Amino acid sequence: MLQVLTHNILPVFSMLALGYALGLLGKVSRSEAAALNRVAFMVLQPALIFPLINGLDLAEFRFDALGLYITCQVLLFCATYAIARHLLARDRIEAWLLGMATIFVNTLLYIWPISFLIYGEAAALPITSIVAWDTAFTFAFFIVTTDLLANPKASAAASLRRVAANPVLIAIALGAATNVMQIPVPVPLMTALEFAGVSAPPLTLFALGVILSGHALWPSKTIVTISTLKLLIFPAMVWAALQLGSRPPEWNTLLVLGAAGPSGAMAFALAMLHGVRTDQIAPIIVWTSVLSILSLAWLA
Repeated sequence: MLQVLTHNILPVFSMLALGYALGLLGKVSRSEAAALNRVAFMVLQPALIFPLINGLDLAEFRFDALGLYITCQVLLFCATYAIARHLLARDRIEAWLLGMATIFVNTLLYIWPISFLIYGEAAALPITSIVAWDTAFTFAFFIVTTDLLANPKASAAASLRRVAANPVLIAIALGAATNVMQIPVPVPLMTALEFAGVSAPPLTLFALGVILSGHALWPSKTIVTISTLKLLIFPAMVWAALQLGSRPPEWNTLLVLGAAGPSGAMAFALAMLHGVRTDQIAPIIVWTSVLSILSLAWLA
């Protein structure tokens, strides 16, 4: 457990911590971090996502296990939205993003590199399946629905234009199309994308750390509730669901590991994009990132 913590988890977490420390010290400003985050979102994340979607071999996926994971996501999201809306008295769009924070794990930027360091590419296939699902469907769902919630009076055509111009969604669509239709991608292009894509996780985590350093972290009732649902209830639900049926044991282990990861930064990014208050969402990302370190080391 100690070696996994020091050799695999803390090196990835260090980029978030470094950004947070430099933000507190005033060495990197929020505006500089926002510019870095925009570059990562507009250029580097699409470069990371396209090869991932393009190279998926769906025949190797255990859809029974992934289906149980997705069922847990749906159930917990509905429960969290109801809790945030009616018990915690958050407004509709903030409750929506708080629900996202419990089920959308920082898998692509955090759990995926950790799992590859620990288990290698072949053993991390279950994590890759979560990354593929959350990237192609969960993230796309929240991009579209949050845009619609934030712009309820906008025309359908205007909403469609905004969504269609999103670089992450474009990368997902192109990756899926070239995969399904087996369209060969030129090797130099794939090399360029892979070269750029590896920069996305560290740069995004660093920029996120700087931005989060400007938020108060004192745990409110909302922060404690949502963080508990994310770190305890979600992995417990996934573990219980995976007791149904039989499959290679690494699928159960790694899907629970994925569920135990911290809240994904994209809930925070969408809140910033649409002008939603971030005083609760930002600390949730910080607290779940810090508290998940030990649980991930134990589960791994």
